[in-house]
Amino acid sequence: MTRPAAFAASPYAPPVPDRELTAVSADGARLHVEVHGPEGAPAVVLAHGWTCSTAFWAAQIRALADGHRVIAYDQRGHGRSPASPACGTDALADDLEAVLEATLAPGERAVVAGHSMGGMTVLAAAGRPAVREHVAAVLLCSTGASRLVASSTVIPLPPGRVRTWLTRRVLGSRAPLGPVTPVTLRVLKYGTLGPGSAPGTVEACARIVHACPRAVRHAWSRVLDLLDLDHGIRRLTMPVEIVVGTADRLTPPVHARSLAAALPHCAGLTELPGIGHMTPMEAPELVTGRIRALAAAHIPTSTAVRAEESA
Repeated sequence: MTRPAAFAASPYAPPVPDRELTAVSADGARLHVEVHGPEGAPAVVLAHGWTCSTAFWAAQIRALADGHRVIAYDQRGHGRSPASPACGTDALADDLEAVLEATLAPGERAVVAGHSMGGMTVLAAAGRPAVREHVAAVLLCSTGASRLVASSTVIPLPPGRVRTWLTRRVLGSRAPLGPVTPVTLRVLKYGTLGPGSAPGTVEACARIVHACPRAVRHAWSRVLDLLDLDHGIRRLTMPVEIVVGTADRLTPPVHARSLAAALPHCAGLTELPGIGHMTPMEAPELVTGRIRALAAAHIPTSTAVRAEESA
């Protein structure tokens, strides 16, 4: 799979990586990984969400790569990572471990930022050996641990069985998304972005989402429907910061507040007025700033030096 062609001349085009590699997960799944920035610099690992790809993090990669080693990877079946029969939270956790082990030196610490399903990946991997060894701090953007379908407000009805049933049918649809048109842009904006999102942001987001194969979209929708990662929250013992938009229809702020209340070391909860589900694209400067601040506060310089020496 390749990047959406429309990004070639777009301000949302991801920078060309300094290095590309393949991380191999526990079940043999192959994961496309990109590395940006200087060797030996503080490391940042970016995990994107459902139906997205490394292109989703373009703003963060561009802003951070001058002083950080930014590692972005495609979740299995997304972007340039081939689809796998295994879909589930254990697979997501295996994949994150594989990326950490393939890109970080022994003892090297990193900030991990996860958006939506990427944040759920971090929760699923909480307590894993590679996470304990390598993750110094976490940023969770627009994510939740359980009860995603029941709490979603994509369908404008009161909470209850009818809304949950309709939401499940919409999010789990096998129908193709089709070409990016004015109609599909409006639909995507309503479901995933805040009402004030700029047209360029909406189009860039749509081209990323529409590039996801519908079989992959459907398979992972079933995983999200049954998601139950509440047990992983208290295993994230490192500092964790949370960002959510108040207009997020997919993972409304109730999820962020529940996470903040349950985390052993919540470093802060930021609710962004009028911002939707795609916080790294809708509020790129704020999300980048949070990642930068976590790296400055929690990655010792000696860690980066050891990584450079072992490279």
